[in-house]
Amino acid sequence: MTSATRPAGPGRVDHRAAVAAQTERFAAAVRDADPATPVPTCPGWTLADLVRHAGSVQRWFAVLLRQRVQQPPTSREVDLRLPEEASGYPDWLLDSAAEAADAFAAGDPDEPMWAWGADQHARFWVRRMLFETLVHRVDAELALGLPATVDHDLAVDGVDEFLVNLPFAAVFAPGTAQLRGADRTIRFGCTDGGDEWLVRLRPDGFGVDPDGAGAAADATVLGTAADLLLLLYGRLDRTAGGFELAGDQELLAHWFANSAF
Repeated sequence: MTSATRPAGPGRVDHRAAVAAQTERFAAAVRDADPATPVPTCPGWTLADLVRHAGSVQRWFAVLLRQRVQQPPTSREVDLRLPEEASGYPDWLLDSAAEAADAFAAGDPDEPMWAWGADQHARFWVRRMLFETLVHRVDAELALGLPATVDHDLAVDGVDEFLVNLPFAAVFAPGTAQLRGADRTIRFGCTDGGDEWLVRLRPDGFGVDPDGAGAAADATVLGTAADLLLLLYGRLDRTAGGFELAGDQELLAHWFANSAF
């Protein structure tokens, strides 16, 4: 196996194009659905809530990208231009992606920019927008009983994006402060490819080990790239089948109890 400790497969994923494609699939899934349909993977939310959230995030990220902010923003206010009726949300979501595309085109993705994660460049926000949109597209499809498939290369890139940025996410994922250990390691590996990540828990924090390829691990989670992505985001349960679990099960329980994003 190889270690995917940088953005997986440079050139394998066009993040800008993928945001548009995932948004189109999301809008198509919900277009004729009842906006009041519950979304089990987002407890307490309806489809209308889900779409409103996804479009709002896209518009907010677009504002950040246009401004090329160099420090944490002090306000999250943005003109959402929400339609009066939820029946208009699918088209509004597509318009949100169009606004994002305009922001992508307005500058170089390699420009330095503040970001809450590991990559302090504009491209961070494009990649983050992609997986925010993709995961909520899956939520919508699951809620409607539709096939919630994820392309392999997208899934590999999404697993990498999640694991690399999770150590920086304590503000909205407070449980991560508990992900500490005396040099304990968890390996996440794809059974449908050679991609793997070794996460090391240290007394002062945790993160992907860039030199972890082939190293022994205290616990291992193996699954398809798509299943690993949905597992990490809490859309699948590791005990539900489809995963190969080995090693320290208490360590795995500790990880999944504290890594909710």
